[in-house]
Amino acid sequence: MDILKTATDWAKAELFSTPFFVVFGLLFLAASIGFWQLGKTDIARAYIIPTLVAGLLLTVIGLGLFFTNKSRVTAFKTAYNTNASTFVKSEIERTESTLKEYQTVVFKAIPVIIIVAALLILLISSPTWRAISVTTIAMLIVILIIDGSAHARIKDYNNQLQLYVKQHNIK
Repeated sequence: MDILKTATDWAKAELFSTPFFVVFGLLFLAASIGFWQLGKTDIARAYIIPTLVAGLLLTVIGLGLFFTNKSRVTAFKTAYNTNASTFVKSEIERTESTLKEYQTVVFKAIPVIIIVAALLILLISSPTWRAISVTTIAMLIVILIIDGSAHARIKDYNNQLQLYVKQHNIK
C-alpha cells in the first residue's frame, strides 16, 4: 500500500469537492442580487441580506478549504519523505480529530440549528426572521451534503492509515 499516494488522492478528492462550497456560495449571492433587483414584496426584500451573508460564508469556507488542501498535496510528499512513520502518525491524529469535529459540529450542532430555524419559521411571522431561518436551513443543508461526503472520504482515509500502521508495525 502506497500511503503517500493514498494521502495525495484524499487531498485531491477534497480539492474537487470544496469548490462546491464556492459554487453554492455564488448561487446564494446571485439569489441575493435577484432579490435586490426584482424583489417587490416584503418577504422578497427580506432575503437580500441573509442570502448575501450565506453566499459570502459559503464562498469563504470553500476558498479556505481549497487553499488549505492544495498546500497539503505538496506538503504530504515532503513530510512523508522526511519521516514516513511520523507522517502517518500525524495524519492519523489529524483525521481522528477531524472525525470528532464532524460528529460534534456537522452531525449534532447543524441539525439542532436547522430545527431551531424551522421552529422560528413556525413561531415568528416577521418576513426578516423567516428569510433568515429559510436561508440558514438552505445553507446548512448545503454544508451537510458536502461535509457528509467529506466525512465518508476522511473516514476511509483514516481506515487506510490505520491499516498501514498495522501492516508496517508502526508504534
